[in-house]
Amino acid sequence: MTTTVDSPTPSAVIDRVSLVLDAFDGPGRLTLAQIVRRTGLPRSSAHRMLERLVQLRWLRRSGRDYELGMRLVELGSLAVHQDRVHRAAVPVLHELHRATGLVVHLAVLDTADVVYLEKVGDRMTSAIPTRVGGRHPAHCTAVGKAILAASADDVLTPFQTDLLPRKTKYSISTTGQLRAELNKVRAHGAAFDREESLAGFGCVAAAIGDPGEAVGAVSVCGPMNRMMFDQRLVSPVRMAALGIWRQIQEGAGRVAPTLQQMRPLRMGPTVRGFDMAPEPAGLQFA
Repeated sequence: MTTTVDSPTPSAVIDRVSLVLDAFDGPGRLTLAQIVRRTGLPRSSAHRMLERLVQLRWLRRSGRDYELGMRLVELGSLAVHQDRVHRAAVPVLHELHRATGLVVHLAVLDTADVVYLEKVGDRMTSAIPTRVGGRHPAHCTAVGKAILAASADDVLTPFQTDLLPRKTKYSISTTGQLRAELNKVRAHGAAFDREESLAGFGCVAAAIGDPGEAVGAVSVCGPMNRMMFDQRLVSPVRMAALGIWRQIQEGAGRVAPTLQQMRPLRMGPTVRGFDMAPEPAGLQFA
């Protein structure tokens, strides 16, 4: 009697490929042993799949180490540039950076995390460990809280847990704290991150989209002694969010930039090797 072994179904193969690629969620290379541990796949199956992904340029092998390949970089870049939010936001993000001198982020919500679509800045960018395509817990970030506060109630479903993960000692850690914070965000029209995601740094963010239907958020971030958690930063950030939303609704190129020619905000003294100018000059709004 001959026993036949069923081949994996296409969906099962895709699931395994997804497991392997998800193992690379972070910087650096991985060995076969590390990938086996992270995926739970049999060593022989993982090795065959890795070698095939190398042939397809989805992965790249250097000696015994594997890393993401150029084909994924190409596809990721295409996905970002085809995204309507990103496409509408880029000119406004650069204008916001010029106006404030701070690092500017564009992010969207993915279940309990935010995913960064764009990051604009200068020397300060290296001090803030975010990257395009990177993730952070939404409840620890200003962009995340801005989106949650401006979305339907069901977006809070992933946060229905006793304790939420913390990034710093200032991070929100319970659902009750999160709901109270979101009420404050709605009242202020902006979300604040005071060292909740990264010690020594803060952010001001505003949601992009109509109330209850946020499609993303924009933020400015910097060292705490450069941050102003009042209208001096809230106004330009909200104007940027509104400008992006108008671009999305009416089509890129049909709406003039929301932020007029501005003098850069001039901030306080040097922090962590950055040259900071003196006191802030005012912002000029459209």
